[in-house]
Amino acid sequence: MAKIAYILLCHKGPEAIIGQAEMLTAAGDYIAIHFDGRAKPEDFLQIKAALADNPNVTFARKRIKCGWGEWSLVQATLLAVEAAVQAFPRATHFYMLSGDCAAIKSARYAHDFLDAEDVDYIESFDYFDSDWIKTGMKEERLIYRHWFNERKHKWLFDTSLALQQRLGLKRAIPRDIQVQIGSQWWCLRRRTVEWILEFTRKRPDVIRFFRTTWIPDETFFQTLVRHLVPDTEIKSRTLTFLMFTDYGMPQTFYNDHYDLLLGQDFLFARKISSEAIDLKQRLAALYSNDEVEFKISNEGRSLFKFLTERGRMGRRFGSRFWETESTLGRQRELMIVICKKWHVAKRMLEQMRQVTNVPAIEYLFNEEHTDLPDLGGIQSSLSKRTRHRRALMRMLFDYYETDQLIVCMDPSALDLLQDFASDRSTTRMLEVQCVFTDDYLVGHAMRVGLAGEQTSAETLERLLPTIRGDMTFESDKIRDAEFEHHYVVNEAHDPEENAGPISKFLDISHDKAREIARSDRLFAD
Repeated sequence: MAKIAYILLCHKGPEAIIGQAEMLTAAGDYIAIHFDGRAKPEDFLQIKAALADNPNVTFARKRIKCGWGEWSLVQATLLAVEAAVQAFPRATHFYMLSGDCAAIKSARYAHDFLDAEDVDYIESFDYFDSDWIKTGMKEERLIYRHWFNERKHKWLFDTSLALQQRLGLKRAIPRDIQVQIGSQWWCLRRRTVEWILEFTRKRPDVIRFFRTTWIPDETFFQTLVRHLVPDTEIKSRTLTFLMFTDYGMPQTFYNDHYDLLLGQDFLFARKISSEAIDLKQRLAALYSNDEVEFKISNEGRSLFKFLTERGRMGRRFGSRFWETESTLGRQRELMIVICKKWHVAKRMLEQMRQVTNVPAIEYLFNEEHTDLPDLGGIQSSLSKRTRHRRALMRMLFDYYETDQLIVCMDPSALDLLQDFASDRSTTRMLEVQCVFTDDYLVGHAMRVGLAGEQTSAETLERLLPTIRGDMTFESDKIRDAEFEHHYVVNEAHDPEENAGPISKFLDISHDKAREIARSDRLFAD
């Protein structure tokens, strides 16, 4: 009978990970866990302590700091696979999971399904001939080297690519390799996994190539399986049910999707909302139930397509996604840097990004040309961003696959601050209070159209106190709102004094906060 070693890549929710591991191993299967090196050390210690006495649980020997689109995700997977192969000699199949996945069939059903055919389940389509990549870069993912994370260091990513294109620095794909592409959620037999590990030791040239491709988790295993395994032993499909919206975001499943999920011809589903407690409990109970019978209808994707198309025609069956899901999510943390001097906030934001690796976005509700990913048009104008503020923020959390996000806002945006503060998510605010010299206020007046080159000194002299008063008034209004997590740093304070509020705002050590507070020319105009 099939014995499954689950390969779990995760970065949050220690309680959920512990529950998932206990549920899967209770049926006699195994699990190898890689917990992201960027995540909180105390969360990892909690997981290890809770699962220490479970012989069916092992951990990757090393924790990698993972980033979307990077080789680090493949490296973390290989480390977990190595650990599983060594720890579980009786495992017959290795099944890739994330912390957002949940079983939608029983353990007995999964074992019988895998026993039925001696094949590997992995999506693998010819990289160049298939239409798996719908938009964006295709050949450029492979023939140029990508050292920088596109989501965290977009300017470096774009500049590096443009420079290579200008200088003609193309590289060749390894001659004996036919690159494939497909979903990263696979289930492979033990022999296939052992062949892959052996291949990685014998072919460092192929490893070097994939290390600097873009989004290698969609190509590495897919290519190697096709290279090593006969076509007749490969089913080009995933056993994990997932759907994508028109905005390119994974469709999230909630409590009322239970019956739909059970009817799909898959063993697991992704993504399950962290707030779908009832759904998770029902699915957990289902996994250990050997008696339940499943009727496969497999209508999920066609039903989803039908309903969304009706929405585009103006014949909506239900509410739009931004109306049904107005909350950011209880588990998420939105951190807002509030500052009237935008250049100061941007400098601080860059330092925070480097110290914490948390995705950070500049004045998205104030500057039309703020660098934002393509979210299907909702990000296209300031009016749309503001009108659908919570939907936009939810999509950014999903895009960056994170539960923490830092943004900048102007102190005048009190209504936005109040709206986000009232959400079920955790909202923290760091107000950066600056010294406003007369020269700065004159420049500000000109930038916002209150004054021009020909404005007399006398007019400016009368205008400056009013502008200064407005800025003080905005700060007073924020203070009067009595936000729960409101911290203040001040240009007049020394870095040691400012480190305290920064530490609380970012939930980091005082030493790291001091590093941010001591940034060179932080408050310079």
